[in-house]
Amino acid sequence: MKPCSCDTFVALPPATVGNRIIFGKNSDRLCDEVQEVVYFPAAVHDNVEEHLKCTYIEIVQVPETYAVVLSRPAWLWGAEMGANEHGVCIGNEAVWGREEVSDEEALLGMDLVRLGLERADTAEKALSVIVDLLERYGQGGNCTEGGMEFSYHNSFLIADRNEAWILETAGKYWAAEKVQEGVRNISNQLSVTTKIDREHPDMRNYAKQKGWWDGKKEFDFAATYSYLDTAKMTTSSGRYCEGYKLLNKHRGNITFETMMDILRDKPSGINMEGGFLTTASMVSILPQDSSIPCIHFFTGTPDPERSIFKPFLFVPNISQLLETSSPTFELEDPVKKKSQPRIRPDRRHPLYQNHQQALKVKENDKEKANKMMDDMRKLEKGLFKEMETILENKCIDVDKVVNLFSQCVKDEIKIYKSNINP
Repeated sequence: MKPCSCDTFVALPPATVGNRIIFGKNSDRLCDEVQEVVYFPAAVHDNVEEHLKCTYIEIVQVPETYAVVLSRPAWLWGAEMGANEHGVCIGNEAVWGREEVSDEEALLGMDLVRLGLERADTAEKALSVIVDLLERYGQGGNCTEGGMEFSYHNSFLIADRNEAWILETAGKYWAAEKVQEGVRNISNQLSVTTKIDREHPDMRNYAKQKGWWDGKKEFDFAATYSYLDTAKMTTSSGRYCEGYKLLNKHRGNITFETMMDILRDKPSGINMEGGFLTTASMVSILPQDSSIPCIHFFTGTPDPERSIFKPFLFVPNISQLLETSSPTFELEDPVKKKSQPRIRPDRRHPLYQNHQQALKVKENDKEKANKMMDDMRKLEKGLFKEMETILENKCIDVDKVVNLFSQCVKDEIKIYKSNINP
C-alpha cells in the first residue's frame, strides 16, 4: 500500500530573495490523523545509562539535546518535520524500491527526524546522526495508528543556514547529495541519482551482489535501488515533477510566501485532498547571515489553503504550546506492541477542533466562509509584515515573541469562533 504522498522543498540563493534559504514541507497523512505542534527545550542528560524511549524501541540517550519545535502525528514520539534552535530543519518522505520494507519495530523515519534535530547543530551533522542510528537500530514499524499496516523506507531533506542535504535510504543502505545553491525537492520516490556526496560504504557492493548494478556503468542510486527511469524524473507526470516545475517557475524570486503558495497549490496535487490529505504544513526562513534570526511557520491544521501559517522563533523561556498540543492518555500504550489491539483515542487539540468546526461553516454558508477567509488572510499578512521587520532589523523583542506562536493560535481560534458562534 503506497497512498502516502508528502513533498519537501528547499530553495537557496541565488534562487531566493534576500540571501535566505527557504525550507517548506507538506505532511500528507491519513485524513483523520491529528498533527500537533509541540516544543521541547534543550536538556542535559546526566545519567549515562539513561535510555530514550522512541515510538517503538529504546535507544541510548546522548549527554545533551537541543531545543526543537516539531509538527508531528499526535500518536508518536517522532515528527514529520521540525526545526531546532541552531536553524536546522528536517522533513521526511515515504519511499519504496527494490529493497524490501521491514515492518519489524525499529526506528521510524519520523523518529529519525526528531533525533537528527535534537542531536545536531548543522545539516551535515544531522545527516551523520541519522545514518549512524540507521546502521545501529535499523528502520521499520507501522507508520499509522490503528488497524492498517503501513511501512516504508525514508528520504530526508535536511537544511541549515548554509546548505541542504538530500538523504535517501533503502533499508540500511543510503546515499546523500549536497545542495549548495538553486532549488531541490523530494517526494515519494528516490531522487539521488549520480551526484552522490556521501554514501553507505557497502551500498554499491550490495547492489552488485543483488544483480541491480553491473559494476561498470555509472552508478545511479535512484535507478539502482528503485525501478525509476531517472532520465524522465523531471519531465514525467507525478508529484516530484510537479514540485520541481513549481520551484523552477519562481527561481530567482522565491520568498517564504512563494513557498507557502507552492504548498497551497491544489492543481499540482502538492496540497493533497482525499483519504490521504495534507494534514499540516511548515515553512522556514533560514538567513545566511547568522546575526538574523531564523523564523519557522507552522499551520498545525489540515489544508494550508484554509489554514494560517503562524511564526515561531527560538528564544529563552518558551512555554509549551498548549493550544496545538494533543491530549495525553496515561493509561494507554496503543502503538508499542503489535500484539496489542490498536485503539484510536480522540487526539484533537483546541486549534484542530475549532478548525474542523469552521470547515462546516465553509461548506454550508458561503458568505460566512468568505468573511472568515478574509479575516484569516488579514491576520496572516500582518504576521508576515511583522516577521519581515524582524528580518530587516536583525533583532528580536524577546518579550514580544516568546509567546508569539501561542498568541497567533489564540487569534486564529477567535476568528473561527466568531464565525461558528456569531
